[in-house]
Amino acid sequence: MGRYMSVWLPYLLTDRTIRSKPELKEVDFVLSAVVRGRIIVQASGSAVTQKGVRTGMAVTDARAILPNLQVFNYQEGIAEKTLLGLAEWALRFTPVAAVDIPDGIILDTSGCTHLWGGEVHYLNDIICQLDKIGYSAKAAIADTIGAAWALARYGKQTIIAPGAQMQAIQLLPPAGLRLEPFVLDRMYKLGFHTIGDFMHMPHPVLRRRFGQEILKRIGQASGTVPEPLESVQPAVVFQVCLPCLEPIKTRTGIEIALKTLLNRLAQQLYQEGKGLRKAVFKGCRIDGAIQQIAIGTNRPVRNVKHLLQLFEQKISAIQPALGIELFVMEAPVVEKLSSQQEALWAVPGCGNENNALANLLDRIAGRAGTQSIRRYLPVEQYWPERSVKLTHTLFEQPDTEWKADRPRPICLLEKPERIKVMVPVPDYPPMMFIYKGVMHKIRKADGPERIAREWWQDDNTQIRDYYRVEDEAGARYWLFRSGTYDQEEPGWFIHGFFA
Repeated sequence: MGRYMSVWLPYLLTDRTIRSKPELKEVDFVLSAVVRGRIIVQASGSAVTQKGVRTGMAVTDARAILPNLQVFNYQEGIAEKTLLGLAEWALRFTPVAAVDIPDGIILDTSGCTHLWGGEVHYLNDIICQLDKIGYSAKAAIADTIGAAWALARYGKQTIIAPGAQMQAIQLLPPAGLRLEPFVLDRMYKLGFHTIGDFMHMPHPVLRRRFGQEILKRIGQASGTVPEPLESVQPAVVFQVCLPCLEPIKTRTGIEIALKTLLNRLAQQLYQEGKGLRKAVFKGCRIDGAIQQIAIGTNRPVRNVKHLLQLFEQKISAIQPALGIELFVMEAPVVEKLSSQQEALWAVPGCGNENNALANLLDRIAGRAGTQSIRRYLPVEQYWPERSVKLTHTLFEQPDTEWKADRPRPICLLEKPERIKVMVPVPDYPPMMFIYKGVMHKIRKADGPERIAREWWQDDNTQIRDYYRVEDEAGARYWLFRSGTYDQEEPGWFIHGFFA
């Protein structure tokens, strides 16, 4: 059985409002919404709650208690958005974090707490970090989500020993089982004031009195009924973390953390027979911000030296500010890489030249961006823009040979662009054309070369007559006429540029 933490944020929306407007920290205010024609208090802070104002109260009654109470409009969906942001923030503590509507988040702490020195330090650190960024919170850790949820909201214990969740929640009110309000009202009328009053009753009796939902909730709290946890993002399988005893502020410290994590990640990849194609290096600062840089490779890699060279080009982008307290290295994209395959790259005459080219392209991509490097392979298509395909790897082999029997432009446009032609003559290239507002007078021309679509295409009657033309400035272009002069108005297009 795993371990789970439920974090309760009782003043979520008012805390968020104070974070965005610090001047409201010493002001009594609530957030209101219109419910069935009445203006109701939708969210209240700690200060006004202690003075008697509570959620669900009419705003007029709240103002009778606090005449100077300020009221702000509640924004629909803002709670979900805030919780989503907090769940993503919590991913520095665990690879699996989920939103718990309307006022909490759930963390899967299995295998994580030892990095903080145990569950007590782990829980306290999270509560302190939330307090630093402006959120009041309570939390509990237990074997099940249901037990942790109940204890975070109604219990005094924060850490429940494995297997002791039912004993821990039996003195809590029935609301700790996340039951519907009408079920709770019925239970209180029958005298059930704690979970222990009914949790050992026969299931048929409970089902007959309160419905199937109560059995499901008891099972989820005890662990006999599974409760799936939908993380805010897929858990990264290849991930290593490095918490820091003191905040790291220097480039040297960041480089040491980077090298340490790359060595750990490489070992993890080696054990799984994988190599990474993409890696992300994150630094979680003490102010809550996350600094990150990412690199990509042309082939599966787990060579630490090469990966360090790629990251060093971007490491200056990390701004430690007041300090980084946790470093994370992730490999979200990996591919199979056997030990034998990796060894081939280091043997002279066995592809070492390709290996050097791949490393060079990785470094260029790190500086100029992956969009600056493209590799194309031939495709068995007649239409020029369909006769090539883009490949994302250096080692993919073509299915057919490049056609070199006809001259082709060094730069082919992805889509032909229409041009305006002057003095067209049937079956001849134009005397001049206008492209992007500039007039080009043609001095030389060669063609036509007729290219038709494949016979198996839906519309195989389309034809193009291509011409290689040169203007008075010496620039050469690849133009074509779409259709023939038998048609009313054949269109003219530019499709490429020659050297």
